[in-house]
Amino acid sequence: MKPLRIALTKGRLEKDTVNLLEQIGLDCTQVREKGRKLILPVGNGEIEVVLAKAADVITYVENGVCDLGVVGKDTIMENGSHFYEILDLGFGRCRFALACRKGTDFFGGYKAKTVASKYPNVARQFFESRAMDVRIIKIEGSVELAPLLGLADGIVDIVETGTTLKENGLEVTETIAGISARLIANTASLKMRKQEIEALAARMEAQIEKNREEKSV
Repeated sequence: MKPLRIALTKGRLEKDTVNLLEQIGLDCTQVREKGRKLILPVGNGEIEVVLAKAADVITYVENGVCDLGVVGKDTIMENGSHFYEILDLGFGRCRFALACRKGTDFFGGYKAKTVASKYPNVARQFFESRAMDVRIIKIEGSVELAPLLGLADGIVDIVETGTTLKENGLEVTETIAGISARLIANTASLKMRKQEIEALAARMEAQIEKNREEKSV
């Protein structure tokens, strides 16, 4: 049988996922010593890891070239979900927030507001849920610049510690949603390889719970 293929988001989520896979007894030596390789065997070759950018993880899973993926909830919220979200992995925690210049009232006044974001869909859905008509501008780089340059009244972005906001004279006005890494599955794979996927997810979930208990002691 061909290996179960998992797409991992490169970077921190990749490292945290590899740690978790090792904790459940899978040999990840080749991933740790990957060099420039992007497809690597894990365990005894029963699993294959594919390293990709976050949005591409979703594309690979949706199109069935990967059975599973590990991706942040932020990417899921922005890019839609034609797949199953099967497990909250608990790491990569942060939040989506609306932030503005310190001391300004974003929700005050009658003037139509402008918001800058790398996540226009998340921003749009948030303001639609508030029945607010807001102009949204997509920014690729440092979104904090937009309010400072007068381009936007506020930003919707990922906030971890809030230090970058503070250093640029911004503050969180409202938290939109909590974010963490999720294990996602291709819909067809979940039917065809149900037992393998559920067994792996169960082992991961048990380990996450064990880690949580050890932390709280």
